[in-house]
Amino acid sequence: MARIEYSDPAKHNDRTRELLGKNRNANIFRMMAHSPSYLEQYCRLGGAIRHKGELDPIVRELAITRTGILCEAPYEIVAHKRIGKNVGVTDEQNEALENWESATCFTDVQRAALAFTDEIVRRHKPTDATFNAIAAKLTPAALVELQLSVGFYIMTSKFLETFAIDMQPVTEVVG
Repeated sequence: MARIEYSDPAKHNDRTRELLGKNRNANIFRMMAHSPSYLEQYCRLGGAIRHKGELDPIVRELAITRTGILCEAPYEIVAHKRIGKNVGVTDEQNEALENWESATCFTDVQRAALAFTDEIVRRHKPTDATFNAIAAKLTPAALVELQLSVGFYIMTSKFLETFAIDMQPVTEVVG
């Protein structure tokens, strides 16, 4: 059960109701709507991360889901396993993310991105060796997008866990 009540849609302005509608009134957004201006900016950056970059969407979703795993955020894990599947992440890859190091279903780029993700979340920054390994495989733009994706979803995972956002059936919130 959430630690505070979700915002009341009847009290929102048109823009906030529009954002909630576009996001299927998912609990995370209903909670975030307590601060309409932050909700709007969160959605803008989240939309850019998911729809405007050059980073391979499979790499992005593997990194985001791994971030949710490392941050122990089940809501995030469930949502992004589904989103990942919609962009081409295989069931085998989703299942292997918990212990990806020993899995054989990831490409070299995906493995480098997962190592990068692990070190950002666990160590707060990658080692030179890990940074250089992924930097050799991505353009500067894609590398920036990968790091910002991981950082954004660390924040999102912490938000979900701080407010104890209630899980919803994934089909209600992810298309």
